[in-house]
Amino acid sequence: MSFPSLFCDVSFAARIERADCQLVADAVAVAARRRDDTLAAPLGGGLVAYAEPGSPLNKIAGLGFAPLRLDELAAAEDRLRVRGCPVQVELSSLADPVVGQALTRRGYVLMGVEQVLGRPITEADAEGSLPEGVTVAESPPADIEGWLYTLTTGFLSPDGQGVPSHETFEQETLTRSMRDFVRTDGMIRLSATVGGQTAGGASMRLTDGIAQLCGAATLPAARRQGVQTALLTARLALAAQAGAELAVITTMPGSRSAHNAQRRGFVPLYVRMMLVRTLSDAAPEAA
Repeated sequence: MSFPSLFCDVSFAARIERADCQLVADAVAVAARRRDDTLAAPLGGGLVAYAEPGSPLNKIAGLGFAPLRLDELAAAEDRLRVRGCPVQVELSSLADPVVGQALTRRGYVLMGVEQVLGRPITEADAEGSLPEGVTVAESPPADIEGWLYTLTTGFLSPDGQGVPSHETFEQETLTRSMRDFVRTDGMIRLSATVGGQTAGGASMRLTDGIAQLCGAATLPAARRQGVQTALLTARLALAAQAGAELAVITTMPGSRSAHNAQRRGFVPLYVRMMLVRTLSDAAPEAA
């Protein structure tokens, strides 16, 4: 199958980053129902977020597509610091380079990258066929705990291909964070089975015409059987049926997930740089 060409410019990247920030903010809003110290506040066109200790939602994201005041950045850093949280900024390679320069002067260190891939949704996606032997269906609300167990077990059992993540999470914390994540409005959860046995799961949300393909994982014993391809195909079909224009997925560079996505027509759009400033780092007087 051939796909329309896709080029990501600065405005396109800004649109994707806004959708990602909205998803993070909505997940933190869910976390706020059980905690009183959460944080989701605008910052330089993006946001600063905190859900709980050790959560993957703790970050500053979406910077570089609007002016950033350094006093507001310092205040955001302080709001994370008082919560005992290292400051991690996810910065797009298409963001204004001035932001990266300012972060470097403040002592941020590059700890890793993740790759954002995308592809247009086509009419043919609505009729995509699954690999033989794999079944995908929407996961019912009553099975959310089983679905979460499948996802977190898959996430915490990397297949060793590609660049490793610099982050590690406790399964209990990851489960709570993912529960908040998938309880945001509009999130769809899917489960995959092989031979009648649970094999993997994934999620998807539509924002501003973008199908955000997120939260996909396969149990170790079910890998190399087409589960990820099936979950991709099923989500693209749902996105096409809903009238989405674009599908976006985030992976580690060189990973099996990136390989599977590129086989389905996804192309690299940009990378997000993970810049971290630890609690012991002191801000310079002049930034």
